[in-house]
Amino acid sequence: MDLEFWLPLFFASVMGLALLIYVVLDGYDLGIGLLLPFATNSEKDTMIASIGPFWDANETWIVLGIGILLIAFPQAHGQILTAMYIPVTLMLMGLILRGIAFDFRAKAVARRKDMWNAIFAIGSLITAVAQGWMLGTYITGLGTSAVSFLFSVLIAITLPALYILLGSAWLLIKTEDALFDKALRWAQKSIVPMGIALLLVSVATPLVSQTIADKWFSFPEALKLLPIPLLSSAIFAGLLWLLYDQKAIRAGKEWLLYAGLVILCLLAALGLAYSILPDIIIGQLTIWESASSTSSLLFTFWGTAIVLPTILVYTFFVYRIFSGKTTALTYE
Repeated sequence: MDLEFWLPLFFASVMGLALLIYVVLDGYDLGIGLLLPFATNSEKDTMIASIGPFWDANETWIVLGIGILLIAFPQAHGQILTAMYIPVTLMLMGLILRGIAFDFRAKAVARRKDMWNAIFAIGSLITAVAQGWMLGTYITGLGTSAVSFLFSVLIAITLPALYILLGSAWLLIKTEDALFDKALRWAQKSIVPMGIALLLVSVATPLVSQTIADKWFSFPEALKLLPIPLLSSAIFAGLLWLLYDQKAIRAGKEWLLYAGLVILCLLAALGLAYSILPDIIIGQLTIWESASSTSSLLFTFWGTAIVLPTILVYTFFVYRIFSGKTTALTYE
């Protein structure tokens, strides 16, 4: 076995998997943070309770992804974080605000609770926008041109829309009665803007990156890749039908919306992986050029072989234990 070839590919795959899981898991609790200002005080407590057992575990995945980038691809790590210094700093500030507000809202006197709720929402917005900015910068190969900046702004707008829809879908799974109905309305209002934004991003991506355009629009690769946009369109149409027909959602199949969004994210991740690989920085570095030495990767491999299944089992255990509808929030 050629470890020099396969180990960088393994770590690139694990890093991509970790970041994908982060988006679909932490995405919904960021979305709930974004929706918090539109709820009543009692609904806010229920919304916070619906993410309480999960949100710290959800953030573990981004730590794993960035940790692998640092250890397995140190050269790329340095270039990527240098180019993204501002959005990374903003993201960390947003995450800190969310963490502080989440704990302090439980201890605050009644007149201060609204302030901490607002800080939680602001932290969620800053985090979501910063992550979109980072993704846009990455797709353009860390470009600094005006076109690259505008594309990053476009992704920064798109990602919060996806998070809002994920948050609405999670509330459909976890809540009942008036908040369930409100979550359904939030999902109905957000799905079309999210779809339009994703379509614009899909059109703009090959325009800002010639490397990606060459991969997607050359023959016969274009035919092989056709299932990705076709499946994505079909799933999006199915989600629209689910939300506006409502029969399946109200008949106990509310999880279908979240499942469909997860599949959409998976298809987007597969398309992005095809667009980028074997580069880790588009047009600048491949995963093999950026990788640590084979001996270092082999040592790290055994640690990852222990940590990754542990996190997966823990995540499954937490979601299994706290499955079902959310009950009223109490701190007594």
